[in-house]
Amino acid sequence: MPHAPLILAPHTHSDYCLCHSPAFKRINTLLAQNAAQAAPITAATVAAALPGAEAQVHTGLAKAARLTVFINVRIFDGVSDHLRDGLRVLVEGNKIKSVEPVDSVLPPDAEVIDGAGGVLMPGLIDAHWHAIMARPSMMTAMTADFNYIQALAIAEAKATLMRGFTTVRDMGGPVFGLKRAIDEQIATGPRIYPSGAFITQTGGHGDFRMLGDLPHAPADPLSYAERVGMTAIADGADKVLLRAREQLMRGASQLKYMAGGGVASMYDALDVTEGSVPEIQAAVTAAENWGTYVTVHAYTARAVTMAITGGVKCIEHGQMVDEATVQLMAEKDIWWSLQPFLDDEDAVPMSNPASRAKQLQMVAGTDTAYMLAKKYHIKTAWGTDTLFDAKLATRQGAQLAKLVRWYSPVEILKMATSVNAELCALSGPRNPYASKLGVIENGAFADLILVDGDPLSDIQLVAQPDSAFRVIMKDGQMFKNTLVGKSVA
Repeated sequence: MPHAPLILAPHTHSDYCLCHSPAFKRINTLLAQNAAQAAPITAATVAAALPGAEAQVHTGLAKAARLTVFINVRIFDGVSDHLRDGLRVLVEGNKIKSVEPVDSVLPPDAEVIDGAGGVLMPGLIDAHWHAIMARPSMMTAMTADFNYIQALAIAEAKATLMRGFTTVRDMGGPVFGLKRAIDEQIATGPRIYPSGAFITQTGGHGDFRMLGDLPHAPADPLSYAERVGMTAIADGADKVLLRAREQLMRGASQLKYMAGGGVASMYDALDVTEGSVPEIQAAVTAAENWGTYVTVHAYTARAVTMAITGGVKCIEHGQMVDEATVQLMAEKDIWWSLQPFLDDEDAVPMSNPASRAKQLQMVAGTDTAYMLAKKYHIKTAWGTDTLFDAKLATRQGAQLAKLVRWYSPVEILKMATSVNAELCALSGPRNPYASKLGVIENGAFADLILVDGDPLSDIQLVAQPDSAFRVIMKDGQMFKNTLVGKSVA
């Protein structure tokens, strides 16, 4: 059956548009002919076209195949209960090529790093980080030029890596550009699993508008926090579906939904449940259609139960849940991303008396939450949730070491490496980093820390990265090496 003729819509360009002029058509035809006859773009053609490019290409290829061997080390592999001796680790390019006996034949072109008896362990992972909001104060984040906020985030990303955190699971904020810059080695920082803008209802934990901005009409412009991609205010399942799909389109590896009241937010008490089952199901549908999952901010039993009913896979916080809710989490195989919130030097400063009261109410449940997580063998991740405090951000490792209140050092280190990596991998096909993280094994990413001492005996070493971390390697690249002589060939 013959095809119907193609009917084009009338040309709607302005009278000044030249795209259909005879001259433009001739130029376009010549360019197309030249492109069709050109050789394919390869390293060789680039080298031939650019002066000095051949040396750069060869250098890049050599760097990708570079071999580094860590010898004279004890290994914490991220999963074992004890250090492993009698082994060395061979890194090729950005992967661990082999964990092998020390008497194996050494490749002749390998750079040898003598660990002097230190402990080689995987890079640390923070499962609840805010790369954009960790360093600026809340007032700065709300009022400063956003280019300045991004500049602070770039500086903080480098500092995060130099604390030994080679991966972060970002739980809200416009980090897509920062992630790309780090992945392309334009900026220095950890691997980022981005959530994008967190999704919140009107008046919810992620609604930063002033009361003077209400009522909001459909034709009104988005708020500042929405425009920059910090938050996405969505009421009703259809609007949630739209905002969820927008984050996935931008590259979110998982989605973050605000299902309950928060400490720092202005309008909602901690007992407030936010969203609804249909709204959460809309976010879950969007995520699952992309092969990934939804995690929720929630403290109370009611909020957590609603979120689980809606199909989420992970709970952030949860300090105020009851035992029946934790039993439900165990039955449904729900992840629990807990933070060691206590009323101590690491408590996020709250100048607002109402927020301070909510903070004290929340931290009162931290001990119980960890006790219940252990009792019911919940898959428990660790994160800091550092917000709006540059000094607090520097205590990232100290907040990890604080887990000794509830766990042994080896349990803590497993949680901050292989366990957190397992949660990151829950994003399935949306996982931006395909190889294994958080472990020292063949084929895993070469994200490594060489510790001067034994963190399984002294967990406080992770709180002293400046002095205790002799080597920090991410993606096979050395970002810190304070060993005497650096290395021996």
